[in-house]
Amino acid sequence: MRQHPDPSSVRFSGPWRHRDISANGTSLHVAEHGAGPVVLLLHGFAECWWVWHAQLIGLAEAGYRPVAVDLRGYGDSDKPPRGYDAWTLAGDVAGLVRALGARQAHVIGHAWGGLLAWTVAALHPRVVASIGSVAAAHPLAYRTALRRGLFRHSGQSQLRASRHVLRAQLPVMAERWLTRDGAATVERLLRTWSGPVWPERPEYREAASRLRSAMLIPGVAHCALEYYRWALRSQLRADGRRFAAAVDRPCPSPVLQLHGTADSCILPATARSSAAWAGTRSRLVQLPGIGHFPHLEVPDETSRLLREWLDEVS
Repeated sequence: MRQHPDPSSVRFSGPWRHRDISANGTSLHVAEHGAGPVVLLLHGFAECWWVWHAQLIGLAEAGYRPVAVDLRGYGDSDKPPRGYDAWTLAGDVAGLVRALGARQAHVIGHAWGGLLAWTVAALHPRVVASIGSVAAAHPLAYRTALRRGLFRHSGQSQLRASRHVLRAQLPVMAERWLTRDGAATVERLLRTWSGPVWPERPEYREAASRLRSAMLIPGVAHCALEYYRWALRSQLRADGRRFAAAVDRPCPSPVLQLHGTADSCILPATARSSAAWAGTRSRLVQLPGIGHFPHLEVPDETSRLLREWLDEVS
């Protein structure tokens, strides 16, 4: 019988320090490094805090205090049976900023974490100094792109690129899809969504191994899928309509978008359409040949671009 990893197995050693922080009624595991303005790093689907390990070092060296969190349901954070709606998740992030002793934080997120960064800026603007959207899109830009895919019968569409969102709706079967064969699906998604160069590097194999193991922690697969289940099913409910109305306004904080031109998960066109919700002093930087994981595929360049952005808006 396969042994399931302990949640504490994601507390990988490094120059950072690990601790648990209570926020919004939930215990969240974080890894933090450095001193200075807080930069909160939010991971994406099927990931954990470790995907930001290079940025923890790079941003700390630049005089910031980066904090990478295991979002609710992931890694060594709590895995409650509910609370995977965007309202609650945004409350987790806002509560975490306050629990860190900060008045405001720069909130940077990858994929789902990027969508969440846009959401926190709309629902809790006072705690957000700026946002970084890495391989992500504004919630309404993503929703609009999905709907357009219903009427597009050829070529690339965001709906086709989001087949995993539809698959997530299947109870039990989706959990098995994520965890079977030692969470081989996680590695397959990494390879499919990344650019052509990264999968041939040793760093890719390390990332695949660590993220596969993190997915096998009891409860993580179910919780990860609950994010997508709420996102899709809420479209037909009142809470989804209220959420859309709440985020349908220009972002009050400056936004940096980092997006790979080879991203086959969140299409570059979907990211570009997010500009409709970006406020003043916002910017889109496209990374040629890079896929869905800029922070892992080109970690040094990603850290540099984030440092320059933070220096500009701080």
